[in-house]
Amino acid sequence: MVGFVFDRRRLTMRHETVSMNTTVAAPALRRWTAAALRRQSLGERDAELVARCLVQTSLWGIDTHGIARLPHYLQRLARGSIEARPELKMERTGPATASLDGGHGLGMVVCDFAMDQAIQCAEQAGAGVVGCYHSSHCGAIGLYGRQATARGMIGIAFTHSDAFVAPHNGRRAFLGTNPICIAVPSAQGQPICLDTATSTIPFNRVMNARRDGEALPPDVAIDADGEMTTDSEAASALLPFAGHKGYALGFMIDVLCGLLNGMAFGPHITPMYDDLDARRNLGSLMIAVDPRRFFGGETLADEVARMAAEARAMPSRPGTEVMAPGDPEYRTERRRLRSGIPIEPGLAAEIRDRSTQLGIEPPSMPSVN
Repeated sequence: MVGFVFDRRRLTMRHETVSMNTTVAAPALRRWTAAALRRQSLGERDAELVARCLVQTSLWGIDTHGIARLPHYLQRLARGSIEARPELKMERTGPATASLDGGHGLGMVVCDFAMDQAIQCAEQAGAGVVGCYHSSHCGAIGLYGRQATARGMIGIAFTHSDAFVAPHNGRRAFLGTNPICIAVPSAQGQPICLDTATSTIPFNRVMNARRDGEALPPDVAIDADGEMTTDSEAASALLPFAGHKGYALGFMIDVLCGLLNGMAFGPHITPMYDDLDARRNLGSLMIAVDPRRFFGGETLADEVARMAAEARAMPSRPGTEVMAPGDPEYRTERRRLRSGIPIEPGLAAEIRDRSTQLGIEPPSMPSVN
């Protein structure tokens, strides 16, 4: 999700699956997603919010966390483990801090509200930190950092998940993929944004590979015996990125999202895909910082743009180019706005099946030759 050196030869591996053969225009996919969510009793505002978040994530090319996750959310809504109309309870605990009970709602609804509250705190106190609890999967963490930059703030966001990732030197899953986002405003174009899991790949990429009958890249997953595997069906745990460094970062994110908010950690969290009737009880931490409260704040956006431009102008290896954090997503977004969002055959079938079950028209999905 974050790219510094961009290799044209590996673009499909980072952002897309080569077996895609249908596309959907983003507006049509948003309308269909919102309609599906309304059929599961979401209110108009929340349905539109979640649809926008999922489709925007797919536009960025983060297919592990975009529209492909909607069938899972719909299942949990139908079973009642996610509340369609949660009662969000906010408690301001200080000038710059707050706790939010997410009422077991969709994580995108909870975290969007939490970041909005963090921004309001930052407007008054210079910084805002909001911890969420009783939440669920919140999609791409980069949504919330960018939410803060749209209001001129620096955005920092963390969340956690059930155990998908082995500790460094471990043979069994212990931590979640526990992503981090740091986003800063830029005077030229989109914000600069780090959005990355602390695992080698997101576990949802494993789920997508299982759905589409594809292999995993080498050196990212281990099987039940703790041995390296590229078989998506045999994968029982992912590896942390950068070995002990990714493991330590993921560990601390679990502390900040789980323990700090009174929630569980890693192996004690309800599995995302196993028990669909049980509450997830996830936590998140949303932070907004007003750059104007710092010596360089008034010129920060200009200097960030200059720094990014200098990075992009750096010499690169043959067949590659240097990019700033977030550039690969923005490039993919421009392309997909023109040509549509690619939909894998397995997901296309899920969309059609779900449309039949909910009594709504599926979006047009023309074949790509």
